[in-house]
Amino acid sequence: MIARSSRGLFVATILTGSFLLFLVQPMVARIALPRIGGAPAVWNSAMLVYQALLLAGYGYAHGLGRLAVRRQAGVHLALLLLAMLWLPIGVLAWPMPDGIAPEWWVPWLLAASIGPLFVIVSAQAPLMQRWFAAARPDEDPYRLYAASNLGSFAGLIAYPLAVEPLLPVAGQRWLWSAGYVLLVALVAVIATGLPRTRAAAAEPATQVDANPAGPRRIAHWIALAAVPSGLMLATSTYITTDIVAMPLLWVIPLGIYLLSFTIAFADDRSVADLIVRIAPVTILLFGGVMIGGFSVQPFFGLALAIVLLFMASVALHTALYRLRPAPERLTGFYLAMSVGGAIGGLFAGLVAPALFDWTWEYPILILAAGALVPQVFLAHPVRALWNRGAGMPGLIGVAVALAALLALRQWGPDALFGEDHPGTVFAAIAIVGLLTVGARRAYLMVLGTALLLFGGMAAIKISLDGTIRTRSYFGVYSVDEQPRKRTLAHGTTLHGVQLLGSPAREQTPTTYYVPSSGVGRAMTLAPAFYGPESRIGVVGLGTGTLACYAWPGQRWTFFEIDPTMVDLARTRFSFVRTCAPDATITLGDARLSIARTPRGAFDLLALDAFSSDAVPIHLLTREAFADYGRALQPKGLLLVHISNRYLDLSPVIAAAAGAGGWHAIQLVDRPAMREEGGSISHWIALSRDPVAIRQLRGIGTGWVDFPHYPDFSGWSDDYASILPLLHP
Repeated sequence: MIARSSRGLFVATILTGSFLLFLVQPMVARIALPRIGGAPAVWNSAMLVYQALLLAGYGYAHGLGRLAVRRQAGVHLALLLLAMLWLPIGVLAWPMPDGIAPEWWVPWLLAASIGPLFVIVSAQAPLMQRWFAAARPDEDPYRLYAASNLGSFAGLIAYPLAVEPLLPVAGQRWLWSAGYVLLVALVAVIATGLPRTRAAAAEPATQVDANPAGPRRIAHWIALAAVPSGLMLATSTYITTDIVAMPLLWVIPLGIYLLSFTIAFADDRSVADLIVRIAPVTILLFGGVMIGGFSVQPFFGLALAIVLLFMASVALHTALYRLRPAPERLTGFYLAMSVGGAIGGLFAGLVAPALFDWTWEYPILILAAGALVPQVFLAHPVRALWNRGAGMPGLIGVAVALAALLALRQWGPDALFGEDHPGTVFAAIAIVGLLTVGARRAYLMVLGTALLLFGGMAAIKISLDGTIRTRSYFGVYSVDEQPRKRTLAHGTTLHGVQLLGSPAREQTPTTYYVPSSGVGRAMTLAPAFYGPESRIGVVGLGTGTLACYAWPGQRWTFFEIDPTMVDLARTRFSFVRTCAPDATITLGDARLSIARTPRGAFDLLALDAFSSDAVPIHLLTREAFADYGRALQPKGLLLVHISNRYLDLSPVIAAAAGAGGWHAIQLVDRPAMREEGGSISHWIALSRDPVAIRQLRGIGTGWVDFPHYPDFSGWSDDYASILPLLHP
């Protein structure tokens, strides 16, 4: 029997396994990035692989539970040692077969590369708790689940904040491998002290259900796990699409999600119980307001979204904790939780983008959270009120009040429902809602009405229109038709403007591509520099604005990753159709596509993939710039757009230029036609030939020397971090 002092050994083993599990996810994605591209469809496929492997690990732990714990330990140690054949961790050097989409190839590649390691490590948490229950039958093993999620949170935060900035990919691989060896050693030490026979089960410290779980109970477990998992992904999508696009923002919802388990499964129940009591109020008050959007105060909206996710996740995971079975059925409980987590992730990550034209999964999951969260009446008089007449008078009263509010929304003064959400309407919803907490049917009626009043009805109208908004795995695109111009927005980021009113206006370059911009000047001079049959390449199609710099005889190639963007550029905007109808549009990850082009294929290449928060790191590494240099003719020009609200990418470009022998100048353009669609832009022009740079600089003013950053080492396929680049 393990000594009492060895409880810390179990905690250390669980922490180590969970830390490695959440460290491996971004690490392997980072390793694979230069080879498989940065398409969001690839990331979605990778997340499905992780969910599937996690399910396999929990299924393995559940199946192993049929053996005595000493045999479990023997089998598990043998498989841990066998999985060492996949060390050091990495991605297999299999080339992608021709004709296979990355979203289909990536799951097979990742499963073969890390599958055995991921499955065996993911089984650690349930197995350690099962062994702890066998060794210490007088204690509740579920408390160790809090340690598991604390380790997961630490691994999640450690990668972007410490591991990636401090270590190249090769060092990261060996660090993880060393951690795996440590994990095997810890498991071996625990295995030597496990009891040889089954210990008699003692009365648990807290009440749990000792009966086998029926189908309804299992379905309830799955639902309680699915909603927070889906809400976490939906929150990430919603806040980056409709509130604020900011680097590393995905870490916050995932970290909050993991921390919610730590609170829900903790020994001290006071915090979890308090949150459960007030979570229905938070969901009600914040849920509707969130759908209304926060274009004026985005960071306030971000804070509300995070609080909403935290409260809902803690409350639902606490409900799971309250429904946990006896320790001997622990692995089945975690298997059901894993199934729920996979279902939630599948819905929010893959199904919703395919079905919806907007982030509809967010209000749907908020409503589902309200349906599942534990509720109690806030005061005895309210309970007494709802107990009269089986609650029917209260339901009727609530229905009448909500119908009146919806009627005002539809036919009342517009000022009542302006962008700032007048306090009178919000107060009415709040008062009615607080009176319904504890009466679930009435509560859901109020919550659903709040979602409709504060943005839901407007979103429904846009969706029913069918021409304003569309969605792909890459985001939500909105087309806004005005009398004098047509705009395209990608979430909160402007992606293109076309002026209307005459053929001349419709063919006028706008936004970051006006004639005074860096790329505008280079495109205008391309025929003089490279002749009437110059070859132009553009990474990032957008609305196709740059096409209106095309001259007869030129050969244009656009590299675009999103088929939906291609459709919008061809059907809703006329730049490509009227200015460069013969242009080639190559679908797929730009770096992979450019690497396949012949040497010297372009005279001018423009990279326009770095606005907003979506920074494709693999397009800015030294190796990527080597690909661009190979694709350009010796005197060719490379134009890089680095306008960004949150990052200063200048040091990255400077380092790549220095390493590759590029000469560089820069231009920050503040166009006079901003009211007509012009935007401030920051372009860098590079060439291996100093004469080409002097020619460009000598025509017009504004070009200045590009600074050096001697303290910044730059990005490579082996090392990159955005932390040093964040604006203060």
